[in-house]
Amino acid sequence: MTKQQALAALNASSKNTMMELLQISYTDFDREAGWVKAEMPVNSRVHQPMGLLHGGATAALAESLGSASSFLFLDSTKQAPVGVELSCNHVRSISQGKVIAIAQILHKGRSSHLWQIRVEDEQGRLISMCKLLNFIKDVPSSN
Repeated sequence: MTKQQALAALNASSKNTMMELLQISYTDFDREAGWVKAEMPVNSRVHQPMGLLHGGATAALAESLGSASSFLFLDSTKQAPVGVELSCNHVRSISQGKVIAIAQILHKGRSSHLWQIRVEDEQGRLISMCKLLNFIKDVPSSN
């Protein structure tokens, strides 16, 4: 599968999900270097009452990206990632524009993947630093 096909498949998998609602778009990845990139627009749909990006929307972006990233390292007919722990440190606010998130794999084991997800504004300033642990589960065979 080419990079464009893999990105198209990730984005197609977002249809009728929270990722589609938040307009999360997977934009690039490098399997060799172990990173995946996505972006999300920041507007009133993802604001908290003070007009700033809601931490929960940032967390949804981070978990979505980290889980999608694990899929790129697995045979989806045999294994699936399940997010089990997410932590986010929100260090800067943003009210308009978009955020760009880059997930970097820190640990790729047989039964777990640990991702660091850096969420930045369009100027490259850190908005949130997140960490996601995925358990890798075997998918039951359809025999």
